Amino acid sequence: MALPASPSPVAMVWARQGRLQQRYDGCYRLVSGCIPYTLKEDAVEEGAGKQSCQQDVVGRLQVLMISTPKRSDLIFPKGGWEDDESIDEAASREAFEEAGVKGIISATPLGEWIFKSKSKQNSCGLQGACKGFMFGLQVTELLETWPEQVTHGRRWVPVEEAYGLCRYDWMREALDRLKDQLLLLESSEFRPLLSSEPVGSPSLYMVVPPAAAGGATTLCRC
Repeated sequence: MALPASPSPVAMVWARQGRLQQRYDGCYRLVSGCIPYTLKEDAVEEGAGKQSCQQDVVGRLQVLMISTPKRSDLIFPKGGWEDDESIDEAASREAFEEAGVKGIISATPLGEWIFKSKSKQNSCGLQGACKGFMFGLQVTELLETWPEQVTHGRRWVPVEEAYGLCRYDWMREALDRLKDQLLLLESSEFRPLLSSEPVGSPSLYMVVPPAAAGGATTLCRC
């Protein structure tokens, strides 16, 4: 990928453990995650129509997926939303802990999905039920080391290839929503960064400016 790997800080940040601060909505454990993505450089010919521009966005779109032990399929970073953070902060934290990336997160979620936790896939009733919210995260920084790299490898794939690698159907639906969101941004004044552009901030997370997200505010954390 065009994004250079950034040296990791000397002091490793550990991933959060346990569920003492976990948020719940009734019987549902609340989960937040994201689809890390980048757009490859591939300029559209001058005079190309709107449809060509839309095809170009999808054609340049690559997403970052992560692996889990003893599985050949892939997933996107996600995890429990805790009571000392906002929902988009939780998504950005999971991207950092599980995939070793930082970037610009959309203030508008891709959607909300109900699913079972990995360990409760075959259980009856609502045991292990989760309510998950997913965001798009435009990657601006790729770290060489990250807290959960022992259990989560990472892989950049073209978005169309990602459909065949997703472990769950709801993740494929989230990919559809990401493409729709990026096409909407392409038709507005806001333009996502190309993958070769330099990192603009060392912060863990940011949200897109108001022009792109209907009133989003900038949010930074060191």
